[in-house]
Amino acid sequence: MFSYIIRRLISAVILLLIVSAVTFGIFFLLPKLAGQTTDQLAQQYIGKAPTPADIAAVKKNLGLDKPVYEQYWDFLKGIFVGVDYKFGPEAARCNVPCFGYSFKTHIEVWPEIQSRLPVTMSLAFGAAVVWLVSGISTGVISALRPGSIFDRLSMGVALAGVSLPMFFTGALALALFTYQWPIFERSDYIPLFENPFLWARTLVLPWVTLAFLYSALYARLTRAGMMETLGEDYIRTARAKGLHERKVVVRHGLRAALTPIITVFGMDLGLLLGGALITEQVFSLQGVGAFAVQAITDNDLPKVLGVTLLAAFFIVLCNLVVDVLYAAVDPRVRLS
Repeated sequence: MFSYIIRRLISAVILLLIVSAVTFGIFFLLPKLAGQTTDQLAQQYIGKAPTPADIAAVKKNLGLDKPVYEQYWDFLKGIFVGVDYKFGPEAARCNVPCFGYSFKTHIEVWPEIQSRLPVTMSLAFGAAVVWLVSGISTGVISALRPGSIFDRLSMGVALAGVSLPMFFTGALALALFTYQWPIFERSDYIPLFENPFLWARTLVLPWVTLAFLYSALYARLTRAGMMETLGEDYIRTARAKGLHERKVVVRHGLRAALTPIITVFGMDLGLLLGGALITEQVFSLQGVGAFAVQAITDNDLPKVLGVTLLAAFFIVLCNLVVDVLYAAVDPRVRLS
């Protein structure tokens, strides 16, 4: 098990390096291939009516006049050890992890992302708990009672949840439960440790709305996996031995059906941690997703690069956890 985890860790580090190189090339190499000069890139750090001397100074201080591979190496060093930038006579220290300075605000990118991470993490983890509990339990009950009223009704609701886009269900939830019936009032994000009750109350409606989309998919996946598993010979053998039905369903049936669910969950959670763009926009949550939308609107390349690498990190991390869970759920994975 230990050697399996070590192999996965090495693969994750290599994958992150590849993602960072590709992302850096997209933002700094492709513009040059498209005809953008280093003077134009440096001008975005200065503002209006820059002099040639100002542009030359920024190019030198930021290393924009270096070859792309040297710029990428400096970028990697900044992430792991930090870097010093010289804007004028004084040097500014960009602490670890350093993703550079914003074109618009001229402040470090990472502190801005860090201040928005609690919002996105609260939204992602809270919604994940809701959709896992509701989706898996609904799928198990539907698989145990195929063709029943509960099965048909729940699968119909699941089909609607998968089909309806998030911007529609979010706007509908706001219209009904905030404006028509003021059950959940709109308010700014409250930190968890400042007031746990207000923190949860602020996020209940986004949690349920986001979980409605995902729990529908998980209910259908669980139902399909459970119905296939419950028809296997070893399930009939377990029942013939006199095992309790709960043990047969949970230990033998559900455990075998968890593999595709774990796979999808790792991808979904990683993507949400990288920024739930539509949900944050609909509910006016100032998380990483809203930060990414604003960065794209402003054409602020350092911010977009930082969010992209953060999202890649979360996706790789969640997939690493999924691989470890595979080994825990199915011992055959450790041998492959």
